[in-house]
Order: sequence, then structure tokens, then C-alpha cells
Amino acid sequence: MKKTFLLLFITLLMLGCKKSELESVNSSPAVAAYDVEAPPPPKEVQQMAPPKAISEKLLPDEDQSSQSPVAPKKIDTISKKIIKNGNMKIQVGDIKKAQTQVGEILKKNDAYIQNEQFQNTDMDDNLELIIRVPHKNFDALVNSFSDGVGSVLSKNISSNDVTEEYTNVSIKLANKKIYLEKYRDMLKNASTTKDMIEIQETIRELEDEIDIAEGRLRFIDDRVKYSTLKLSLYKEKVRSSSTSKIGFGSRLADSVTEGWNSFVSFLLGIISFWPFLLIIPVIIFLWRKWKAGRTKN
Repeated sequence: MKKTFLLLFITLLMLGCKKSELESVNSSPAVAAYDVEAPPPPKEVQQMAPPKAISEKLLPDEDQSSQSPVAPKKIDTISKKIIKNGNMKIQVGDIKKAQTQVGEILKKNDAYIQNEQFQNTDMDDNLELIIRVPHKNFDALVNSFSDGVGSVLSKNISSNDVTEEYTNVSIKLANKKIYLEKYRDMLKNASTTKDMIEIQETIRELEDEIDIAEGRLRFIDDRVKYSTLKLSLYKEKVRSSSTSKIGFGSRLADSVTEGWNSFVSFLLGIISFWPFLLIIPVIIFLWRKWKAGRTKN
């Protein structure tokens, strides 16, 4: 009887072990998926090697780098601001001819006349020109006047570096614009009338300061872009025998005229003292009367 129970127990134990092994095999999805459904990995994936470092992914390909040049780095700086001015005085033989030559030189150098003034005297003719010329053509213009127009009597050229002033004004202008936007936002959220009035007054002052700064920058840009040259064309008049006042007769007549004018001026000066002339006889009369009374005593 005991042998029968022992044999039955061993049989059941063996059946249970086999069942557990079958369940463990069937319950493994990785093995089943790999053996049944999952295909082997493609050859391209097997042959692809991982990058050595992350920076290698960011490096451009050799073909792309050779085709697309690297963009230059933008430098946030203000270029040099140089204002050039000049003064020239040239003696010429004929004003009209010299004026024609000046017009051709101006046209060649893209310059223009801003102001023109002509004076005709007994001694000379003088044509004053204020010329505006592009900065790059200033030196060529001055050289052209020096070489082909006439004899240069005087020349003065000056350069003024206003880069620092331009930079300071630009920085202050940018800051004022930032503050202006902030005050405009504050105006939208203002809750009282007093705050609105104060903010509007501040905005008005900022707008005026911005207009002044922008005007100053425009003025500097104009003076930098176009240089200014003051040109004087001078022609001394040649005296003829009919118009000359240097001869003896002319000098004698001028001397007589000048002497007569001096005499008239002297006479008029004496007449201007007529109140004092009236006082003198009175003083003389009183002095004689006083002297006569003293003699009697």
C-alpha cells in the first residue's frame, strides 16, 4: 500500500515539473518573437559605426563646406566719420573763362555749387563759391583747381574726426528710444489722470530729445558724405590811361578835393560848438565889467 502511494506521488511530481518547464518556455516573448516573427537586422545597420563624438555630427560634410563659403562675422561698430573742409583763393586772368572751367571740374567730380556770390569793385573782380563734393572726390577736386584754373594764392585743408561724437549720440539715441517705448507702455496702464499727465510730459521730452539727436546724426552724415570747399576766384583789374587814378593830374585833383572836404569838415565841427561861442562874449563882458569896477574902487 505504501509503495503504491509513493509511486503515485513520484508520477505526479514528474508531471508537474514537465508542465512548469513548458509554461516557462511558452511565456518567454523575447525568444518567441526572435525565433518566429523578428527578422534578422539589415546589413546596413550592422555595418554602420556609431560616431566617435557628438561634435562629429555637427561638422559639415566636405562637399557642402567646399560649396558654401562661411559667412563673415558681423562687426557691430561705427565706421570712421571724417569731415573734410577747405578754403582756396585763386587768381585768374578771366573770371568768365575760369567759371566755365570750374563748372567742368564740378561736373567731372559729381560736385555742385551750394552758394555763389560775385563782387565787382574798382580794384578787382571776386567770385565766391561754396562747393559740396562727395568725400571720395574731394582731393581730386582740389588738385584740379590747383593745376588748371589759375595761380593759387592761398589754400587751407582741414579734417575733423567726429567718430566719437557720432558714437555717443547713437548710443544715447538708442537708449532714449528704449525708454520711450517703456513710457508708452506705462501710459497704457496708467490709472490716474496725474500719472497720465506726468508720463505724457516725459514722453514729449523724450521725443524732442530723439528728434534733436536724429537731426545731429543726419547733419554729421551729410558733412561726412559731402565735403565743403570755399573757392574764391580773384581777378585784379588792369588800369588803363583813361581810367587810371594814379597819374599826377588825378592825384592833384584828389588832393584838392580831399583838402576841401577836410576844410568843410573842420568848419562844420566849429559850427557844432555854437552854444560855447555864445557863452564866450558873455564871459568877456562880465570880466570887463568886473575889472572896471575894481579900477574905480
